[in-house]
Amino acid sequence: MKMKLSEFKFDLPEELIAEFPSDNRDESRLMVVHRDTGKIEHRLFKDIIEYFDDGDVMIMNNTRVFPARMYGNKEKTGAKIEVFLLRELNRESLLWDVLVDPARKIRIGNKLYFGEDESLVAEVIDNTTSRGRTLRFLFDGPYEEFKKKITELGETPLPKYIKRDVVPEDEDRYQTIYAKVEGAVAAPTAGLHFSRELLKRLEIKGIDFAEVTLHIGLGTFRTVEVEDLTKHKMDSEQVVISEQCADKVNKAKLAKKKVCAVGTTSMRAIETSVSTEGLLKPFDGWTNKFIFPPYDFSIADCLITNFHTPLSTLLMMISAFCGHELMMEAYQEAIKEKYRFYSYGDAMLIL
Repeated sequence: MKMKLSEFKFDLPEELIAEFPSDNRDESRLMVVHRDTGKIEHRLFKDIIEYFDDGDVMIMNNTRVFPARMYGNKEKTGAKIEVFLLRELNRESLLWDVLVDPARKIRIGNKLYFGEDESLVAEVIDNTTSRGRTLRFLFDGPYEEFKKKITELGETPLPKYIKRDVVPEDEDRYQTIYAKVEGAVAAPTAGLHFSRELLKRLEIKGIDFAEVTLHIGLGTFRTVEVEDLTKHKMDSEQVVISEQCADKVNKAKLAKKKVCAVGTTSMRAIETSVSTEGLLKPFDGWTNKFIFPPYDFSIADCLITNFHTPLSTLLMMISAFCGHELMMEAYQEAIKEKYRFYSYGDAMLIL
């Protein structure tokens, strides 16, 4: 029985949207949902260690968020324009796929100036979507210098539903502590709850970590506009699964150990590359996989995730994993217990 968009609707009180992260990463709250019994527990994130044993594997997304939001001024008029860097198209010619706001003012041929000294200039060379443009950055100097400039001028791309200004601590907190490979414009938020101490304690207990890379694009926030979910198209995102990662995961699976996906992005990555025997295969490419109920998962048997927006593709994926009825019940419980929602909010462990 295929599900419809309207079945993922619920009322979320505005005040439950987390504007700031918890004081300590591993002291956010944790809801534990047991799929077999329907039991729901209320814990702290650092208690997660109690649910895992020697030989279990956690699959982490090691993507690193880059400072993708920049503000420039249009030549002649000086109008302030927000430029959101989506992805680099060509390293040699410094071509980037971006979104601009307000878009109606930005036409092919326009130049944009960045920085108080206007030391970085970009020219609009193409329209891609209503708000999308292709920019060519005009920069003389080594590529490393250009990247440094972008890092200086850009800011942490907090999601739009966080209504406050970016503060210095966001640079650190909107990034997992194991972030390595730069390329995401949004953080894999389930991983934000891991502190160095907690990772160390898990490691001492014998839990292994397998790293995948999925560079999260803005598609993760895109609204679903069709009632029939089979008609929704996901944006493509780049994925890398190494042989070492696949080996670790498969070894745990074959030994009947727990395999836990840390976040919906890790789950999408591993479900993209499954062998005919139901094992994980190395992969280097792109995925536009959309997971919604009913769906048979092949690799992970538990999932750590945050609390998501109504009608979102992320809510659909966790409903497919947990069972729709139990998930909606857990969400009502979360609202009643005043859990914090979204990127900087609390966490859920689905067993």
